[in-house]
Amino acid sequence: MPDYTYRGTNRAGASVSGVMQASSKSELQNLLRRQQITPTKMSEKGKEFNLPTFGGGVNAKELAIFTRQFSVMIDAGLPLVQCLEILASQQDNQTFQKVLVGTRGSVEGGATLSAAMRQYSKVFDPLYVNMVEAGETGGILDTILQRLSTYIEKNVKLQRAVKSALVYPVGVLTVAGGVITLLLWKVVPIFATLFAGLGVDLPLPTKIVIALSNFIGSIFGLLILVGIAGSIVGLKVWYGTQQGRYAIDVTILRLPVLGILMRKIAVARFTRTLGTLISSGVPILEGLDITAKTAGNAVVERALKRVRKSLEEGKSLTEPLKESEVFPGMVTQMIAVGEQTGAMDAMLQKIADFYEEEVDAAVKDLLTALEPVMIVFLGLVVGGVVISMYLPLFSLIGKLSGK
Repeated sequence: MPDYTYRGTNRAGASVSGVMQASSKSELQNLLRRQQITPTKMSEKGKEFNLPTFGGGVNAKELAIFTRQFSVMIDAGLPLVQCLEILASQQDNQTFQKVLVGTRGSVEGGATLSAAMRQYSKVFDPLYVNMVEAGETGGILDTILQRLSTYIEKNVKLQRAVKSALVYPVGVLTVAGGVITLLLWKVVPIFATLFAGLGVDLPLPTKIVIALSNFIGSIFGLLILVGIAGSIVGLKVWYGTQQGRYAIDVTILRLPVLGILMRKIAVARFTRTLGTLISSGVPILEGLDITAKTAGNAVVERALKRVRKSLEEGKSLTEPLKESEVFPGMVTQMIAVGEQTGAMDAMLQKIADFYEEEVDAAVKDLLTALEPVMIVFLGLVVGGVVISMYLPLFSLIGKLSGK
């Protein structure tokens, strides 16, 4: 029998590799699954065979619905393979359907559910997989899946809060910019030609608007637009780096109104994630590691890594949280109480509930305050351009009527 080299993950999720004799790749795959190893790569004499993987294209809402339905089926006593088969057949998203079919195949071959899901990291992130593994180990998979669905739903709610806070002002500014650009580019030159033919003395506001129109219509205006687009792309690329992401996230947290909102969102996400993990039986060090990776903010991520390091050294959880200056005093005090009483998970969930309500209230207040400000801003800018074009006409009409 030929020798095969393989690579895969074991039940604990650790990467494993080795050499094994088998008559075919299919037999090797079956042998590995009997040892609770999920293969990801197999090769014979330099000929590699990559198992197909699927991922991406699955939104949080679809994942939450799947998790909720899965928990109900498990609670009803249906076998895992049957649950996955039913859910896959009912799935409209083709990508998600392929993922569930692949997961069912791995479970059917002898892999644990968490190991099977770990193959599709773009759909089932480390938080999801670790909680499923804790549920399998503790025999409370249905309860863990219910917690997971609740967590995902609340996380989606937080994301919507961020979008609600940003979409309105960005939308208004975009419309204002488009209208003003159109006026300066197409409308103002017509008036400028008319005024030049009439020989009218132009007031200062009209001169300024015409000068802006000439600038936008020139090559320099085009260069500025290209420069703005290049700056946006460059900023996005810089945000993809570790230093750029940290610098931008620090700046966002220091902003007067938006910074306070983003800080509340970061605290709500951190406490909800860590509380869900701890209550599900995931060790706190592993929970902090997962929470840091899913924090969504480089400042919070760095702070949580320091907290994890402090715990590894035998120190308390509270001190490094205070030193980070990211988390409000109330949060660190409540975590300290939870640490002393042994009710850390419950305390974290209470903090998350409080801050999620704070985020909802802050978003409503922000939108209420922004709406009149944006309307006044749009009216002043667009109205100012229009009025400046009519000022010379008013002056000309006055002179003609005086004659």
